[in-house]
Amino acid sequence: MRHPLPPAEPPPGDGPVPVVDFQIAHGGPFYELQRRVGLLHDQALASGRRAIVAVALAWGVPLVLSALAGHAVGPYQDRPFLADLGAWARFVIGIAIFFAMERMVEERLRHLHRRMVDAAILAPRARADAAQAAIRALRRRNSALAEAVCCVLAFAISAVAALGIDADSPQWLAQPDGTGFHLTPAGWWCLLVSNPLFLFLILRWSWRHLVWGLLLRDIASLDLRLVASHPDGVGGLAFVGDYPKAFAAFVFALSCAVAAPLAYGVLRGGIELKVWSQVMAIWLVLVALAFAFPLAAFVSPLGRLRSETLAAASALATRRERAVERDVLGHNIMATQDAEPSAAADIADPAKCFAAAGKLRTFPLRKATLLPVGIAALLPLVAVGATQLPIRELLKIARGLLL
Repeated sequence: MRHPLPPAEPPPGDGPVPVVDFQIAHGGPFYELQRRVGLLHDQALASGRRAIVAVALAWGVPLVLSALAGHAVGPYQDRPFLADLGAWARFVIGIAIFFAMERMVEERLRHLHRRMVDAAILAPRARADAAQAAIRALRRRNSALAEAVCCVLAFAISAVAALGIDADSPQWLAQPDGTGFHLTPAGWWCLLVSNPLFLFLILRWSWRHLVWGLLLRDIASLDLRLVASHPDGVGGLAFVGDYPKAFAAFVFALSCAVAAPLAYGVLRGGIELKVWSQVMAIWLVLVALAFAFPLAAFVSPLGRLRSETLAAASALATRRERAVERDVLGHNIMATQDAEPSAAADIADPAKCFAAAGKLRTFPLRKATLLPVGIAALLPLVAVGATQLPIRELLKIARGLLL
């Protein structure tokens, strides 16, 4: 049974349009499957319990299979299962976080969405369109096609990764034979269950982040009651730029998965500080761009607000200062033939509006907002780099990138 969507049409009459309850962690075939088998229900996501079940499937089963084959423990250079950083990063840290973060992400995005449609920034006549935008977002969230594509891609990437098995692969994953390497039972489980589950969760959350981004773009196109002199410096939209904080745990899990395979390269061949700093910078830029994309939709309305406020304030300032000139000198120096009877006292001083518009930021994202996400992105890379490089230098580089 699918989740019923909110009514697609606003109620008749002139009554208030209800706020659509935007729940990013609900809905979709994977959610419905878990609900049917009793792992969750509509009023309780039971993220902790589902995280334990998923980690048991993705990491616990290969551990048992590796132990039975004698590959669970051993010399570090053989990369037995319990010493495999990649397995820990993907199948324990990653999968556990992808489930555990659901409630936090949902509550924060839910609060931000409600604040956007409840706050004074949305014109009353735009509330019905905002409700329609949320309904479209929920339909995208529930898309069976989107999750099917995520599933197919997850299995495809897992299969392609299996083609790259060689002598450097962990012994628990594959063993040499006469012609090459064959997968162990644990390796087959990893190929068919563990890796696809991990990749599916990444792709599914990436899709849902895109759903949120498209919702923001829809809202940005509506009639917004922005004001250049708002004390937040972004026309009243600063709170929208806080949303990346909700995904800090997701970024940390991804960074662990990225850092784990890099760790083996660092331990085998070493790494130069300059190269590692470039790796950190590139990864941080990619993460920042992922979160900047949804907020870029507000650049246009904020840019229009800035330019039109400056133009209006400039015109009013011209009228006021010409009135001051007449009061002081008795006439205007330029365009003296124009009839301008207004006195300076009758015209409001637009100086504050002009100054505020000049300082208005047209992108609702600050470094301080990205700081938790940036720390989550760089922390695993700093930890890996510290095995071969001076920790003080790495922290100095990280601090420079973040600040």
